[in-house]
Amino acid sequence: MARVEKDDAREERIDMEVVVDAYGEEERAMGWYTYLGDKLAFPFRARCIAERRSSPLQQGEVVEVTDIAPAEDCEHDMLVDVQWQGRRLAVPLSQLEGIAVDEATQEAIGDWHYWVARGYEF
Repeated sequence: MARVEKDDAREERIDMEVVVDAYGEEERAMGWYTYLGDKLAFPFRARCIAERRSSPLQQGEVVEVTDIAPAEDCEHDMLVDVQWQGRRLAVPLSQLEGIAVDEATQEAIGDWHYWVARGYEF
């Protein structure tokens, strides 16, 4: 994912809603997990925008996102459960863009993409 310029409004939202009072990796990961779990309106359709070695999805492929993956799977990256070829898989949210999603879902996905593109880590 390409590095993006600083977005003050997004930085403020992330600081005040996502990682507020988070003092370590685990707390930042849990902040993101809670924020995304609250904001994403499941289920929704999404398109793969970037291939990853850790995921079988190919660019342009459309999947149904059914939920956020269990917390223990999101300690190092935010993963979402998808239906893919008759199976349920957890894939990185950073490789997906929502299709016709509500405003809160779009904003939350955008916030995560921004965090990743800026090179921020837990």
